[in-house]
Amino acid sequence: MADKPGSQASTARSLVVIAVVVGGAAIAFAYTAGWLTPSRLTPPKIVNALAPPGGPALGFRRNHAKGICFTGTFESNGAAAALSKAPIFAQGTSQVTGRFNLATPDPKATDPSVRVRGLGLRMVAPDGTEWRSAMIDAPFFPVATPQAFYALLEASAQKDNPDAMKQFIAAHPEFAAFGAWATTAPWTASYAQDQYNSLNSFIFTNAQGQDSVVRWSFVPAAKPEPVSPDVLKQRPANFLETDITQRVQSAPQRWTLVVTVANPGDPTADPSKAWPDDRRKIEAGTLVVSAIEPEPDGPCRDLNFDPTVLPAGMHVSDDPFPAARSAAYSVSFNRRTAEDKYYPHTPAEGAKP
Repeated sequence: MADKPGSQASTARSLVVIAVVVGGAAIAFAYTAGWLTPSRLTPPKIVNALAPPGGPALGFRRNHAKGICFTGTFESNGAAAALSKAPIFAQGTSQVTGRFNLATPDPKATDPSVRVRGLGLRMVAPDGTEWRSAMIDAPFFPVATPQAFYALLEASAQKDNPDAMKQFIAAHPEFAAFGAWATTAPWTASYAQDQYNSLNSFIFTNAQGQDSVVRWSFVPAAKPEPVSPDVLKQRPANFLETDITQRVQSAPQRWTLVVTVANPGDPTADPSKAWPDDRRKIEAGTLVVSAIEPEPDGPCRDLNFDPTVLPAGMHVSDDPFPAARSAAYSVSFNRRTAEDKYYPHTPAEGAKP
């Protein structure tokens, strides 16, 4: 017999679901730090707080530890040059190194167990200028402010306090939208079928010096095929890696870069609020994934997908999260490189196991 809405059993079950979602959300946005005054919160404190109970996986990224590397190109059609003078938007081809990933600190996590998926990109224009971006498949951020995100981390860590999450949700009603997405939005069975979103706002400046506040998404050419969580649980632990490898071996996989321009008054510092669908959109070009690369010792191994690495013609907005993420990405990078001896490098050919 089903629980009646509002019953204690129904409420308890809802809180359990929310706790699971929060765990994924906290991991997904693990590298947001430096939001509060240094005396209260620093990037190392955030990175420390996000380690699993058994400690971090030494030598690995502190977040998005599980992933698969690729190389390819970005083929600009020139349309976004009206918004930004960045060389990467001039008509032509730029080189790309990227990484599909799961929002987890556990490199051995099973693919069906992680709700949030990510895409990191390093794009290098013909003149050598770079644009780096780190995106996820959620359509918006779970909370409105850095302070609220820290409160979310604190609440989700209180496993022995059943009221902690209830109190957090009551104080931060914007979280309900993310919780609804995480628990009801369809999953897909492939990285190739996911749309990846910047969530944060940035400013594009064109050759005439005009500014536009934007967000962007990489929209897949592959048609999304919804798969229920129960069906996904039957898939192998590494099915996403196997699938994308097979797809790319068969044919290059493509995503369209869609840049969305804010209207005056749209929230630019609040990534928990999606902009209306009728906002101006520009299809700027195509990301082409042409080769899967080894994760150990591959081109992504020492690559930091810092979202504040931007070419001329692009800069951060009043959204505080990119700078915060950059600060903690640096902490993670320094730690994992210092722990290199623990990382499972690919054995040299002919070396003894």
